Amino acid sequence: MKRIINPWIHMQGYNCFGCSPDNPIGTQMKFFEDGNEIISIWRPTRNHQSWINTLHGGIQAVLLDEVCGWVVFHQLKTAGVTAKMEMRYHKPVSTLQDYIKLRGYLKEMRRNIAIVAGEIYSAEGELLCECTCTYFTFPQDKARESMGYLPSGTEENDYTWEQALQLV
Repeated sequence: MKRIINPWIHMQGYNCFGCSPDNPIGTQMKFFEDGNEIISIWRPTRNHQSWINTLHGGIQAVLLDEVCGWVVFHQLKTAGVTAKMEMRYHKPVSTLQDYIKLRGYLKEMRRNIAIVAGEIYSAEGELLCECTCTYFTFPQDKARESMGYLPSGTEENDYTWEQALQLV
């Protein structure tokens, strides 16, 4: 896996709830490219719970929308907006586990409409939640002008799963 370099870090006004490392109440997600998938490893805390020791469903939606959005940013090399998101919650996500794994990948592209799948897995590899996101994507010039899109790259290092866990 290669770690994706967030091109917006330290940009004035950048305070994304999902991926800004400088947002103190955000999820501060980091991303990796693994073949045609975008991966994020995230550590839940009790601050993100709904019922006791259970990750709030809205936080799950944020995490999935974010990992799917990075499919658009990084793999499609443009910006877009979420037009629709369909969630399927399979099992509760425990806030007591050390981490959860999120993955996103492109299912289909129709002109400027991207259909992206997202999944949440427990630390043990069990599928807990999945979604399908529909994004309206912009041409690259419009994405740069109106959305502040900057292309992302990856670090040269290849990380194993164990090494990636140490980075989050």
